[in-house]
Amino acid sequence: MTQTSTTTGENTPGWPSRTWFRRPSTWTWFGFGLVLMVYADLAWRRRWMSDDGLIVLRTVRQILAGNGPVFNVGERVETNTSPLWTAILSVFGLIPGVPLEWISVVTGLVFSVAGLFFGLDGARRLYQPLAFHGLAPAGALVVCALPPFRDFATSGLETGLITLWLGGTWWLLVRRLSTMDELRTWPVALVAGLGPLVRPDLALFSGVALVALVVLLRPGLRPALVLLAVAGALPLAYQVFRMGYYGLLTPNTALVKEASEANWGRGWAYLADLFQPYWLLLPVLLLAAAFLTMKSTMDRTFVMLTAVPLVGAVLLSLYVIRVGGDFMHGRMLLPALFCLLLPVLALPMTRVTTAFLLAVGIWAFVAAGSLRPPYSAEPRAVGVTDERSYWSRATGHEHPILAEDYADHPSMPSVLSAVRGVEGPAVLIQDYATRRWYAYPTDRSYVTVAADSIGALGQLIPLDLRLRDGYGLANPFAAHSTSLPDGRTGHQKWLPPVWELANSARLPIAEGGPVRAKDVAAARVALSCPELVAIDVSVRDPLTAGRFADNLIGSFARGSVRFPRVASPPVTCG
Repeated sequence: MTQTSTTTGENTPGWPSRTWFRRPSTWTWFGFGLVLMVYADLAWRRRWMSDDGLIVLRTVRQILAGNGPVFNVGERVETNTSPLWTAILSVFGLIPGVPLEWISVVTGLVFSVAGLFFGLDGARRLYQPLAFHGLAPAGALVVCALPPFRDFATSGLETGLITLWLGGTWWLLVRRLSTMDELRTWPVALVAGLGPLVRPDLALFSGVALVALVVLLRPGLRPALVLLAVAGALPLAYQVFRMGYYGLLTPNTALVKEASEANWGRGWAYLADLFQPYWLLLPVLLLAAAFLTMKSTMDRTFVMLTAVPLVGAVLLSLYVIRVGGDFMHGRMLLPALFCLLLPVLALPMTRVTTAFLLAVGIWAFVAAGSLRPPYSAEPRAVGVTDERSYWSRATGHEHPILAEDYADHPSMPSVLSAVRGVEGPAVLIQDYATRRWYAYPTDRSYVTVAADSIGALGQLIPLDLRLRDGYGLANPFAAHSTSLPDGRTGHQKWLPPVWELANSARLPIAEGGPVRAKDVAAARVALSCPELVAIDVSVRDPLTAGRFADNLIGSFARGSVRFPRVASPPVTCG
């Protein structure tokens, strides 16, 4: 890409009479501003907090209370997938008088819009050296039109941070490699290396971005190693912390979702669940055709910068497809789709491209107003679902944001009543047949609640009560149990309440409740097996230097431990 072409265009003597409102750049920025405002407005209209987002906030509350990055006091379990998102909310959580839910919603929205801005400006800078000055935000219309992009701009999850990081990283790469900006290289490497802290699978995009940076700059061996060291310093430091503090190589959620296992069939179905309802292949092909009309102007730098997000999109989508997708409609594929759109978020307006861009605009209008998955009207908590619509209907709130909004869910009054009615330490479990809660005595000094959905409940009960779910997000034993046959994606694990009684209740268990004493006794025997004892002490023992070292060393093997979710006598270890 010829650097001198960055000065070619409307500021040259060839256009002396053009006033500001006739300059192509004016209308480019007007289009950018308009699409950003539209996206912000559409996302705000769909504002909400997911139950999973509320899980993050309980960890934030524990950090602010001085208990460390844990979900339950005294149990070092990494329930959050994004360390950086947790850290950011912990800092913003210091703002007095503002509920954490609103901090999370607004931060996610601002990050999403900022990420789209950086992506748009990255595209502008990419085409600027080719002397194109009039650009239309064509690819950004796809972001505005798709409901998942709007829904997860808030939600309390890390999607907004992902959008900001992907857009910002690509923007920095384009600035450093394709324009005359005096931008130093090490900040680009530092930001590009943050992928694993944003979400572990984004290490794939980090790798692609760093390879492109080194290949195009050709800094020599020693400077290249320095750049890689800058990029890897923070992720490596956190990885050592994770291994020593939590005792695992990955977040606990990776065990819960069995991220190391392949489920290609379910993953392809998840991809189709996003593409088919919105006819998404149509705008992708139109944008690709418009992009390819400019192939004669592409040089090596242009091709490499374009390849970074495209290769990243392929790798990220293949990862999501391999692990079987997710239960939230579209959510896990949004980073890959955003990467795919980055080079075409804005495209030069020419006679050839205008027809393609108008067709994309027509599709966006139809998709935004009419195209939806078949289950959106009546979402259920089975298979892939429209998570926002489900919780909106289930709670009776159009915008369920505060944890108190979730208290209106039909299942919530009974568990809150049981928690408030317990006197002294106990283990609370539910009879799933009658929906009645039972309290069992314990020799531990705290109350333990065995529940399923733990986000809103975790916000509504005190921090010193321990909340352990059968799915395994905050329950290390459930995370290490075997999966349910054909379990719902993201909910492959479910450990029956007998294990919580075996772990914490005083034996023998009284008969007449929802569990059998012999089942609890069998589970107690299983929990005495050395590999499960090692899991327990890795999260419960006081964090001394010796415990940190033992956790760190044991983390290489501990994540592979699995035990049968049903304890049947005679119990055998190993």
